[in-house]
Amino acid sequence: MATDPDCIFCKIIRGEIPSRKVYEDADVLAFHDIEPVAPVHFMLIPKRHVPSMYELTPEDAPAMGKIMAIAGRLAREQGATDGFRTIVNTGRVGRQDVAHVHVHVIGGPDPLGPMITRNNT
Repeated sequence: MATDPDCIFCKIIRGEIPSRKVYEDADVLAFHDIEPVAPVHFMLIPKRHVPSMYELTPEDAPAMGKIMAIAGRLAREQGATDGFRTIVNTGRVGRQDVAHVHVHVIGGPDPLGPMITRNNT
């Protein structure tokens, strides 16, 4: 499995940095965000290092499909029982902070704030 020696998420995958794991298998890791924006906030990442969605290939489809397939169950198990939001930030404009593709799962008992403010100019 290809990892990047300097990537913080790869370090979490390798166990060099501790995390509060939600789920793990051979392809995917889910762990709690260290700066949660809601009562439920965790990330799902492929274990293979892929910097962003721009670099995903057909080889990554099984892991990314698994991420989407398990997100709902994990969200429910973590307490998001009435809906949740998934966010994949990509690149500078998308405000991606860590160069390892990741899916945020955000939810909780109360409705989340607005998604994106529309500019009607």
